[in-house]
Amino acid sequence: MLDLLEFTWRDLLNPEFYIQNGGLWVFLFIVFAETGLFAGFFLPGDSLLFVAGIYSNELTAELFNTNSDFVNLLLLTALVVLAGVIGNTVGYWFGARSGPYLFKREDTFFFKKKHLFAAKEFYDKHGGGAIVFARFLPIIRTFAPIIAGIVGMDKKKFSYYNIVGCLAWAVSMLFAGHYLYKFFLNKLGFDLKEHLEVIVLGIVLVTTLPVIFKLVTSGRSKKKTSDSSTPHS
Repeated sequence: MLDLLEFTWRDLLNPEFYIQNGGLWVFLFIVFAETGLFAGFFLPGDSLLFVAGIYSNELTAELFNTNSDFVNLLLLTALVVLAGVIGNTVGYWFGARSGPYLFKREDTFFFKKKHLFAAKEFYDKHGGGAIVFARFLPIIRTFAPIIAGIVGMDKKKFSYYNIVGCLAWAVSMLFAGHYLYKFFLNKLGFDLKEHLEVIVLGIVLVTTLPVIFKLVTSGRSKKKTSDSSTPHS
């Protein structure tokens, strides 16, 4: 159970915190909220799934325990795919209904228009595949389905890429966490649970650096274009 006296805001960035204190249903809600609620871009995604793979048996035990690691992992994967697909669908619906308003909306603590434009640029470049690729990119995955709704992407096409993306994301992250944990523990005697902070930090860096690099280089290129187009006296 959560001890409020020991709680710190840093815990909100720790995937293990949600699993240990919230369990299966909080975990699935976060998977949904990352795309179903555009304010969910700050929630842990890739690292949360990796850690959930390590705790797959404990999480699925809240429903039922099959006494099989593989079956429990498959069950958890199916639930994650379902939550992710529903989240993306809600994001798509939200974009279709309120897209024009979002581009005119002022920035707030939870909503930053620059993330919306970054997602749109990513979508314009990669088309339908952006829905698949976005699943592996923090922030972008929150806004990609919204952009798809805004630009009126065909619903059947969106649904196809939505399912493929969620499946690829869930399988790769959950299976990596589960089997890498067992491999290091059984073959090397190294318990990943005791070093989750370092692992999570590594995953966050690997997944966020490309996004940060893109935002920085995009900003510089726009500045150079603006400077070059300014007439000199």
